[in-house]
Amino acid sequence: MKPYYERHIDDYLLEWKNDVNRKPLLVRGARQVGKSSAVRHLGEHFKYYIEVNLEKQQNIKTLFGDNLDLKILCSQLSAIFHTPIIAGETLLFFDEIQESERVIASLRYFYEDLPELHVIAAGSLLEFALKEMPSFGVGRIRSLYMYPFSFDEFLAAQGLKLQVDFKRKQAAPNLPLPEPLHQQMVTQLRSFYLVGGMPEAVRMWVESANFQACSTVHNDILDTFQDDFSKYKMRISPLALIHTLKSVAVQTGSKFVFSEVGNGMDTSMVKESLDLLSLAGLIIPVTHSAANGIPLGAEINTKFRKYLFFDMGLMQSMLGIQSADLLFADETEFVNKGGLSELFSGLELIKYASFLKKPELYYWQRMERNAQAEVDYVICRHDTIYPVEVKAGKSGSMQSMYKFMELKRCAYGFRVSLEPFSEYNNVKVVPLYALSHI
Repeated sequence: MKPYYERHIDDYLLEWKNDVNRKPLLVRGARQVGKSSAVRHLGEHFKYYIEVNLEKQQNIKTLFGDNLDLKILCSQLSAIFHTPIIAGETLLFFDEIQESERVIASLRYFYEDLPELHVIAAGSLLEFALKEMPSFGVGRIRSLYMYPFSFDEFLAAQGLKLQVDFKRKQAAPNLPLPEPLHQQMVTQLRSFYLVGGMPEAVRMWVESANFQACSTVHNDILDTFQDDFSKYKMRISPLALIHTLKSVAVQTGSKFVFSEVGNGMDTSMVKESLDLLSLAGLIIPVTHSAANGIPLGAEINTKFRKYLFFDMGLMQSMLGIQSADLLFADETEFVNKGGLSELFSGLELIKYASFLKKPELYYWQRMERNAQAEVDYVICRHDTIYPVEVKAGKSGSMQSMYKFMELKRCAYGFRVSLEPFSEYNNVKVVPLYALSHI
């Protein structure tokens, strides 16, 4: 049996278990990010647990007829799985729920007619099914968003939870980590850039500490994603999706340029490919915002957009990046290499956001003619907007951040680098390994 490594989402799932006002949960996210494993882990806190895999157990779908009676349904499932279904004692989990819109629709009835029963659903390519059901359970079902391992989860999986707790609770701009711990975190960060956060790759790293073995896992996962492409939409060829995905990887850290996808793909085909890849959770848009106020999404310009590949390890393997290129690079080269640190920072900001809302990422640049100012990310914390810049070191120019702070009247900004915690000129320096602080 494969080991289970703790995830941030575990605490929320336990809170949900004990909440008398809970709703059925729909766990959403890309394939193989650990959705099913997290639910099974939660199942260990129940007396009884039933997992219905609608992809493997297609005949179960026939139980969900037009006149659905939940008590009869639960009696049938109890008999089929030889497990009692008792409110408060049983966790009922529908996996691969995208296989049946009727089963998805039934979730609302659990809330209305049997709210005391704990019900969770999850699935791969679920977003495609939900797109066809825009109002399937508004107000009656709670969505939960899940992503690959964060850096803190990666550390904890290796038995470094004490270091994670110390880093999160003790360190601050005026109290940097002790130098030996700082260096340990930088070394771990280099490894994470190559391993990434896919659970299977993390498990392989913990067991073998072998980058090549992790790369093999990455390639297997990438093959699985490519096999899925034929399910996205018949009028877009899998080849077009592959070319677009690779172009996103190559253009990391830059405004996405449609013409660079090449291979004879016109703009409309690239745009639709980007939309489908975003829907599948394989890429994450970072959209330009004027950032004049909250919400940041109120003043966006979708013509100016970057895209993040959703996992660093997978992207590195797709691009054929050699481990030595990162393990032995000096700090400046490491931070600046191919937009990787900007990618890492964006992904970390998402992973530490609320599970209950699909996070959105924004960046800012001056739109005036010949203006050069650009800030990697703009974020909202406690109803205040802050700029976030990813830099190699103190020698890196901060003109864009200061211009943003001046124009938007920000009290301070965040500089993310490999420097230890510090603060100067109204800029809080946060090491890359400590983005959970933000």
